[in-house]
Amino acid sequence: MNRPRQISLRAMQGFAEIMRSGSGTAAGRALGLSQPAISRIVGQLEQDIGFELFYRDKGRLVPTKEGLLLADEVELALASVARVHALIDDIANHATGELRIIAPPSFAEGVMPGIISAFAARVPGVRIAVDSRSIATTRTMIATRVADCAFMRMPAGHEDLRARVVVTSQSICALPVDHPLAQHEVITPLLLKHMPMIALGAGNAYGRQIDDIFRDHGVQQHVVVECHTTSAACALAAQGMGIAIVNELLAKAYLGPRLIARPFAPALTHDYALVTSARTRPSSLMDIFEETVIDYFQTSPDPGPR
Repeated sequence: MNRPRQISLRAMQGFAEIMRSGSGTAAGRALGLSQPAISRIVGQLEQDIGFELFYRDKGRLVPTKEGLLLADEVELALASVARVHALIDDIANHATGELRIIAPPSFAEGVMPGIISAFAARVPGVRIAVDSRSIATTRTMIATRVADCAFMRMPAGHEDLRARVVVTSQSICALPVDHPLAQHEVITPLLLKHMPMIALGAGNAYGRQIDDIFRDHGVQQHVVVECHTTSAACALAAQGMGIAIVNELLAKAYLGPRLIARPFAPALTHDYALVTSARTRPSSLMDIFEETVIDYFQTSPDPGPR
């Protein structure tokens, strides 16, 4: 069997961009190439590696099983290359350095701005990159030091990771201010019987915890919408689509005149940890960031329900 030829950086970029956008045309636009040029790059890549990455379906590119298997590793490789380029720029420009952080989308939107602002005030000139990835990819990126740190809901579950719990919060019900259940101090599964619900994280660990609680109380949820970010769940709840059971820490940024929160019982606790690689000692920049995170959560007002 012939050994596959080396994969060029351009080929990996073209493949990754198609996987992100789902379109050869969009991938070409992102890379400043024509659609035919992208097609040639991917075609040559498939020829070099000896298997197909996409099915061709009426002009659409649908990833094969092999393509899906390769996608995460290509993303990790490109992230490593990007980190090298950033380091070269820092050295050339005498910059302070770069910190690459991974956080779940809702955490990045609702919590990270305050932390980043506090950190930037302590270390002016530092370059900060915030990314959101799947749990599996996040673990790999931290363990291999492609990224410096991540915020993850415990348990982190990886022997190559060092995790320090930095904040704990409870689940609350987000509902419109004029909702009939707004008069209750605490909302239980029995009160939510027959109520329209917005399901958050259906199929993941949090969604399964919610399902188990309702099942234990003999209540069938009446789900009208499913979504995967706290911001989306709160926006839908504010529009009167239903009640969302969400993490109070992540939801506090979206509460206001139209949307209020009530504690959900039984209590459902969320422990978030700052996770770094256990293979090496964190950099001095990472030490400052960890101190900033601890200070931020110790001094921030309690995000209790409003």
